[in-house]
Amino acid sequence: MKIGIHNSRDSFSDKWIPYCESNSIAYKPVDCYRTDIIDQLADCDALMWHFNHKSPKASKFARQLLYAVQASGKAVFPDYNTVWHFDDKVGQKYLLEAIGAPLAPAYVFYTREEAVRWVKNASFPKVFKLRNGAGSDNVRKVNTQKEALKLVKRAFGKGFSQYSAWSNLRERYRKYALGKTALWNVIKGIVRLGYTTEYARVTGKEKGYIYFQDFIPNNDFDIRVIVIGHQAFAIKRMVRENDFRASGSGSIRYEKENFTEETIRLAFTISESLKAQCMAYDFVFDGSEPLVVEISYGFALQGYDECTGYWNKNLIWHEGRFNPYGWMVDNLIKSVNNKG
Repeated sequence: MKIGIHNSRDSFSDKWIPYCESNSIAYKPVDCYRTDIIDQLADCDALMWHFNHKSPKASKFARQLLYAVQASGKAVFPDYNTVWHFDDKVGQKYLLEAIGAPLAPAYVFYTREEAVRWVKNASFPKVFKLRNGAGSDNVRKVNTQKEALKLVKRAFGKGFSQYSAWSNLRERYRKYALGKTALWNVIKGIVRLGYTTEYARVTGKEKGYIYFQDFIPNNDFDIRVIVIGHQAFAIKRMVRENDFRASGSGSIRYEKENFTEETIRLAFTISESLKAQCMAYDFVFDGSEPLVVEISYGFALQGYDECTGYWNKNLIWHEGRFNPYGWMVDNLIKSVNNKG
């Protein structure tokens, strides 16, 4: 049994490789960007590759490569069920609706005329999102019909860039004001006013559709539950000051009493329906009812080390530290062994 691992900085591979080495699990570093990647995997039983939404190269072919390797009979992480909808809010809308998961109501339109008709009959506020982006990128609150109609005009006109230099600078300054980053990071944001990111250049403008979600009021936090196989852990993210967004706020609560059993059970139930290897669910609450806002197989390496424990699929709480990246490796090995 040998696992091919694509090694890239600031990805899950930073955790997978030490776990394999400390547990005598055979692995082989591979380079998924090389043309001979299939040959590299010839002596491997599995491939693990954590790619994120801001990698312009991976956005072009990562899913296709993973599907191809999976089709060959090898195990992969993430597999098709886990990753096809990654960084695609429109795909997630269709998927969650199809399985009957409780989600914040969402609306997508592919013609300007249909979008305008909907806006003129909709209540506000709403939340506008591009289908791609994480950490509250490309997300804004729309308070009026007039604002919504401007967005519709742009969506079916010149479109939206994947990157806003001014938004990036504002976020850097917000973190600096909170004492969470250094002044040099703000200066870096000022310098970046003069150019865009490689990802935005590669992906081009987002246009030809528009996506809204209902704004769910009275939420000063969201709950993120991450399910990996038969284990789950969670964080409570407080919203940003003078904002409605919690993702990327950096203000996190970890104690078990912050989470309801109903929310954890729901996350397990959805993961079972999706047959997902690993999934993070972001929940807001309509009264006491948890509603899914977004899902993602990937998550940042930072922000979870302070979790005080985890639940198993029977909702039994296990106090203490744990290694979710090790769970990913172990579950993949189990899937290979079960095939045999």
